[in-house]
Amino acid sequence: MPLDREPEIDKKERLEVMRHSAAHVMAEAVQSIFPDARFGIGPSIENGFYYDFELPRSLTPDDLPSIEAKMGEIIALNAGFIREEMTKEKARRLLAAQPYKLELIDEIPDETVSLYRQGSFVDLCRGPHVTAAGEIKAFKLLNIAGAYWRGDEHRPMLQRIYGVAFDTEEALSEHLLWLEEIKKRDHRKLGRELEIFIFDDEVGPGLPLWLPNGGIIIEEIEKLAKETELKHGYVRVRTPHLAKEDLFKRSGHLPYYAESMYPPMEIEGVRYYVKPMNCPMHHKIFASKTRSYRDLPLRIAEYGTCYRYEKSGELLGLMRVRSMQMNDSHIYCSETQFGQEFAAVVFLYLEYFKIFDIKEYYMRLSTHHPSGLGKKYVNNSAMWLKTEDMVRRAMDSNNIPYREAVDEAAFYGPKIDVQVKSAIGQEYTLATNQVDFAQAESFDLKFANEKGQEERPLIIHRAPLSTHERLVGFLLEHYGGAFPVWLAPVQVTVIPVADRHLDYARKLEAGLSSEGVRVKVDARSERMSLKIRQAQLDKVPYMLVVGDKEVATATVSVRLRSGEQLPAQSLASFEETVRTVIADKARDLK
Repeated sequence: MPLDREPEIDKKERLEVMRHSAAHVMAEAVQSIFPDARFGIGPSIENGFYYDFELPRSLTPDDLPSIEAKMGEIIALNAGFIREEMTKEKARRLLAAQPYKLELIDEIPDETVSLYRQGSFVDLCRGPHVTAAGEIKAFKLLNIAGAYWRGDEHRPMLQRIYGVAFDTEEALSEHLLWLEEIKKRDHRKLGRELEIFIFDDEVGPGLPLWLPNGGIIIEEIEKLAKETELKHGYVRVRTPHLAKEDLFKRSGHLPYYAESMYPPMEIEGVRYYVKPMNCPMHHKIFASKTRSYRDLPLRIAEYGTCYRYEKSGELLGLMRVRSMQMNDSHIYCSETQFGQEFAAVVFLYLEYFKIFDIKEYYMRLSTHHPSGLGKKYVNNSAMWLKTEDMVRRAMDSNNIPYREAVDEAAFYGPKIDVQVKSAIGQEYTLATNQVDFAQAESFDLKFANEKGQEERPLIIHRAPLSTHERLVGFLLEHYGGAFPVWLAPVQVTVIPVADRHLDYARKLEAGLSSEGVRVKVDARSERMSLKIRQAQLDKVPYMLVVGDKEVATATVSVRLRSGEQLPAQSLASFEETVRTVIADKARDLK
């Protein structure tokens, strides 16, 4: 039955409600242009809204202005949002031409459902909405994307229109300017422009190809990790990319993790899987010899390549891939060593974050949910409760703040995930510190304690630098492509003003290269200003411009990628500056 007015809405929720209402208005506009449209869902999201449609043709960006204009007409009519409650059977008859809505109706457990009318448009919806369309203020449609129905790649691909909405035109304008900055920092765009990585359809989705510049960045990150881990007592190993099926059954990846694994391959009657994680291999290394308490803690580290079958619709540049090189390690320790070892990993995060100038993050303790035992999680309630408490005590005793998230644990134990926010506002898990209480028993891992008795070690699975893929993608956005000098693929570009200065430029290149500086000479027959412009586009930290004066005085004229010009100086002085900046891993140029 119709309700006269919308229930009262809390003030802080009004913007979200307005955005959801804008999604309905957009759907009405689309229906007026495409009468046979079929509708998916249209929720509000951060800063805006979207709606999914099945339409008779593919939309293009040229369609957005006409949909926007139609929305403007609907808003001007100021039709009210009217809520109706009815039986599911009546709703099915009313929405008989909308198969996606019928599917949603069938899943609602109640006998009655609510719908909303505004103007000629009716939609299945719980609400709430604004009182009338005229309350929708400043909005803009942004882009069109594909979206599988219910996020399932085996279901139909719908067309999703994204929009933003704010309560003032000023707020909308500010947001649109911010979106322009986001576009500039998108790691996929920067990755192409700076020749860091590519994807190729013939290779396969989610399988990045690292170009030479990307290879340099990876080598520098891996060098940092190796030096740091050596300092913290880690030993390095290497393991194969695939293993027999039985290994993953023993580890629990089959069946708990099977959906994220590539299908097996059969060779000589034996089934093999490419590894989704390095864990089982490391456990085999631990078990390769008799261990005693004197061997613990044993910290095994590897940059191993793993493969996970992520759904096509969930792939996102380097942030969500199918092939990944993981900064992986397993720490085997006694129960009395656990708190110190677990906290040491967290402090290792902070050590890295200081280097990369990462300031926006929080620690999240991901715990199990009792309903998932035996399905999503290893069926051992006592160990879940015990290890979750151990993690809390390790964090609390070291005054490390964290939040808790139920039902987000790994299948074999609780974990601390470090959530970071990129420069474009996306939140990612960049580091993880996981407890594994199941594998020691599965692999019969043991050590002799001080009394000569056998004990099971506790296992800490940690990845403080995530994967090369996610970390590089994050850093591209974090730095806007302008990597600190130690990470920059090219650290110095030497720019001769004319061909007669080329020999001097080559001499400078040789001198810097011998000091371990990554340097190149721009020997193209182009104007100096164009060469400087190109170096700035390439985000090269230093440009050495050399002409007659520099050749005569054996000096260099230094420009920064910001455009700042430094005083002329000797090559020796410049070399010392660069060496210091690289050694200090300094963010800012000196």
